[in-house]
Formats: sequence, C-alpha cells, structure tokens
Amino acid sequence: MQKVFFSRRQVSAALQKKAPLGLGRAWLMTQQVCLRAALISMVALLAACSSAPPLTEVSTAPSVEAPVAVTGATVADSAARTLSAKFVSTGWGDMPGWANDDLRGVWVTFLRNCAGLMRPTALNLAGPTRATPRAWQEVCKAATDSARAPVANNPESVRKFLQTWLTPWRLEGADGKPASNIVTGYYEPLVFGSRKQGGVYQWPLYTVPADLLTIDLGRVYPELAGKRVRGKLDGNRVVPYDSRASLEASGRKPPVVVWVNDPVDNFFLQVQGSGRVQLNEGQGAGQTIRVAYADHNGHPYVSIGKWLADKGEMQLSQTSMQSIRAWAKNNPKRVPEMLNANPALVFFKEELITDPEIGPKGAYGVPLMAQRSIAVDTNFVPLGTPVFLATTQPASTQTLNRLVFAQDTGTAIKGAARADFYWGFGEAAGAQAGRMKQAGQMWVLWPKQAGTPSAR
Repeated sequence: MQKVFFSRRQVSAALQKKAPLGLGRAWLMTQQVCLRAALISMVALLAACSSAPPLTEVSTAPSVEAPVAVTGATVADSAARTLSAKFVSTGWGDMPGWANDDLRGVWVTFLRNCAGLMRPTALNLAGPTRATPRAWQEVCKAATDSARAPVANNPESVRKFLQTWLTPWRLEGADGKPASNIVTGYYEPLVFGSRKQGGVYQWPLYTVPADLLTIDLGRVYPELAGKRVRGKLDGNRVVPYDSRASLEASGRKPPVVVWVNDPVDNFFLQVQGSGRVQLNEGQGAGQTIRVAYADHNGHPYVSIGKWLADKGEMQLSQTSMQSIRAWAKNNPKRVPEMLNANPALVFFKEELITDPEIGPKGAYGVPLMAQRSIAVDTNFVPLGTPVFLATTQPASTQTLNRLVFAQDTGTAIKGAARADFYWGFGEAAGAQAGRMKQAGQMWVLWPKQAGTPSAR
C-alpha cells in the first residue's frame, strides 16, 4: 500500500553511488546538470500549457480482481531489472515448518498472482520490480488448467502442485549466511468519520493535490529505475512539496475525502497506507468506505516513536502503536507537535468495498490476503513472488512459518529478508501488527525450469 519516495538528498546520494570508478565528482556534476536540464525541460513543458496538469505516475500494476486464463501465446516482457539478492537453491525440507503449513485459502491468492503476472504491461522503469512473467507462464498455465490444477481447498493437493512446479531459493546475505532481518506487521484499520467537517470530525484525509508533481527519474536515467521525486512548481522551478506541518499551516489545502474524529487514528491510517472509514454523520451515514493509497508528498517518513524516545517520553524499545496511543491520550495538547515531527503525508482515494473479507490492493495491484501477504524490498524480492517466511508470532518465540506472497512495498521496508506482514482488517489485526517486530528469514519459490529468480 505504501511506495518508495526519494528526497533531493537521496537523489544526490543515488547519483553518487552510481558514479563510475575513477570519475568521481566531475561525473556527478555532469549528471546533476543533465538531471537539472531534464527537470527544467519538464517544467517548461508544463508552463507552456494554459492549465498544466500534474505529472502522474504510470502504474506498472493495474488492478487485478480475478484470475484470468493463461494462453499458449508468449507473454509480453519488459527489460530485465537487476536484483541485489543472492539466492541459493535448497530443498523443501530445508524450510522449517513447510510440511505443517495449512494451505487452505492460499490457492485463490496464487491465482491472483498469476493473473497479475500474465496481464499486459508496457516497458516502464518507474515502478518496483515484479517477477519475470515468462518464467511463470508454464506454471500459471498449469494452475489454470482443470486437468493439472490442485484441489483448491485441499492443503496437500496444493502443496504437491507447488513442490512439482517450484524450487525454493534461500535469500543469503553478503556474508554467505542466510539473510536475517526484521519482520514487522501492518493492517487495515477502521476509523470513524464524516464527509463534512464539524463536531469531533476535524482531522482530514486529503486526496491528491492538483499541484503535486511526480517526476520519474528512471525515464531520464535507467540506472535510477523505480526512483521518483515529488514536488511542485514555484514560478519556473520545481521545489519540494509541502511537509505535513507546512501544508496544515497553509491557506491552500487539497480536497478532503473524509474528516476523521481522532488525530492519532488519522495518523496511523496514513502509516498503514489504506483503511476503512465508518461514516457516522451526514451523507452516507451508516456506510463504510475504503480509503486507498493514491499518492504521497515525497517527504521521507520520520518515526514518531523515535521522536518520543528522543524527547525522553519513553524508551525506544517500549514504543508501539499501543504505547503511542496511550501517550497521546495523556498528552492531548502535544499531539500536533508529535504528528508534525513526521513530514510525510499520504493522499487517498475512495474505493467501494465489494467483499469485506478481501483486503486493499497492494503495490502489485492485487488484493491483500490476511496473514498471506507481505510487503518487501523489491530490490531483493520482486512483486508477485511466492515466499516462505520463517519468523515468530508478535512479541513471542512461538513460530510463524508460512507461505506468503510479495504483494506490497513500504518506505521502511529495506534490505534482504525485510518484511511487513499483513494481518488483515480490524482491531484484533491491529493489536498483532502493533506488537510485531520479530527476526525472520525468507525463501523465494521460483519455477523449476526458470533458473535463478529474476525481475522485470
């Protein structure tokens, strides 16, 4: 539900990192001049229009609602993308708990992944990496063939199909050992709101501002594929977009989707990237809608938990969704100060809820499945890939080993084996997500005849 965004400093750092050996600063200055010229040409083009629209993202992951048939025709494939991961082929028995994972309910998600992989796509280096479609074509063709597909609700039938067609590849670190990283949790919250401001409904969820620009650096430099900057026009210059605090203080605010009754609920919904709003007053009262991620102001996320720790309000190890809520309740006058410590702001769009059991769409364009979907760093694991995750239950040593699907991304999800585990909708899911900060390892499940996992 969340995406990756880059500040000017991060763009500069990325360019420095890409500088060829021996060219150093001179090369960097040349690249920055070229980048500046490219941005100026974009601005000139916009300024030439009488009502210049914002530069919009071209999505590489259109919505996928249901499985589609996989034909014998060769699927379209875009340019190869390099993964940072090191993969080692292993056996199924090397994955702890694989034989005990209850795979009921998994098959529909597997088919949605196939539908996502087989959908037409254009060459676009703006978005996160996705699993190579051609590698999956024969597997997905078999999955949609009634003569070869497993019995959907039979765990052993599904397990046999996966073991027949796929091979586990363990993610390894730079030291040659199994990569281990933090596994956090997220969920789809429920908040209470109104379409009109009034009474307790004072906290806005904004839609995308008309003056927000999205500049795709990958279209200028292929080596910066997947990296964008966001900003706005100031005369003939592109400048960073408003931070959370500056936008709230300004006289020009974006249109509001809904007004929420609690500032902390509003904030955590933005952190999750999507949520449901129960309308309690005015138009649509009694209806529940979904507010889905639409865009972002481009500022990097700053942890309010760390802010509280830096202020001496609590130990960093004690920070959680629950402890932050408790602090806000005891310090209501300082809540705006706490929230404004994070300059990032998410913009939303309204969506209908067609099935309350289905989650919001992740970055892959596929509805998330509770306890079967994760957000990943797509530099290591491409979207649409089945993954076996070995971790533990929130704040516990009890094992949580299961098949999941890489269907989302997040600004804080960085590194090999880093994951954000989607717990589902509601208060119980939120309680689990808020306490989850466990160690974990990953195995990517990849078609047997396709070689090492790859990305497009």
